[in-house]
Amino acid sequence: MGHSFELPQEAEVGATPEEVWAAIATGPGIDSWFMGRNEVADGVVRTAFGQYIPESTVTAEEPPARFAHTSATAEDGRFVAYEFLVEGRDQGSTTLRMVTSGFLPGDDWEAEFEAMSRGLEMFFATLVAYLTHFRGRTATPVTEFGPPVADWPRAWEILYGALGTPGHAKPGDTVRFAPAGLAPIEGVVYYANAQTLGVRTPDALYRFLQGFGGSMVAAHHLFAGPGDQGPAWHAWLDHLFAE
Repeated sequence: MGHSFELPQEAEVGATPEEVWAAIATGPGIDSWFMGRNEVADGVVRTAFGQYIPESTVTAEEPPARFAHTSATAEDGRFVAYEFLVEGRDQGSTTLRMVTSGFLPGDDWEAEFEAMSRGLEMFFATLVAYLTHFRGRTATPVTEFGPPVADWPRAWEILYGALGTPGHAKPGDTVRFAPAGLAPIEGVVYYANAQTLGVRTPDALYRFLQGFGGSMVAAHHLFAGPGDQGPAWHAWLDHLFAE
């Protein structure tokens, strides 16, 4: 059967249209809020997120007002398209609209759509946080996958316990955690839903995502600090979620 979808999101940010354009239409900018490592070149947006390396063809490039790209349509009709609309406002602020649309095939599309929707909410919230607190800076993305999770409510309970929060955290809550090999981290929750959590510190955006493949994912954006943090985060996830 399958399902066609369109998910619009909109926010006003304290950044200029040119700063927004750099965040949505350049590899280093996308690295700083989306997922994995990104490259925009020769009319193609390439993203490397673990073993998942999709390519998306640029369909509109009108700086700084509109940027759009779409995946190829698979034989079963699957595709995902992104459109960003940027409108400058008074006093250097900008209205940013992100519309994600596409088609999910099969009779079991609901679970994938739920995961995609919750993930997109987090990605857009991260983009807003980036433009609000880190615009003009470039992040190093860190992506690490934990072991397979069989019981997601228990997994989130374990994660929130490690962050020192009673129950499900909400925006504005302060959290503290200390992965082995890294300095202790204290930050503020900037976004949370049933399948994601985002924490902001002065030098990073830390995110935890309920991976559709069955693992908790650490998908962070680091604006300062030691070089390769991937092994420390991988070990931390293994420690928390190993059976």
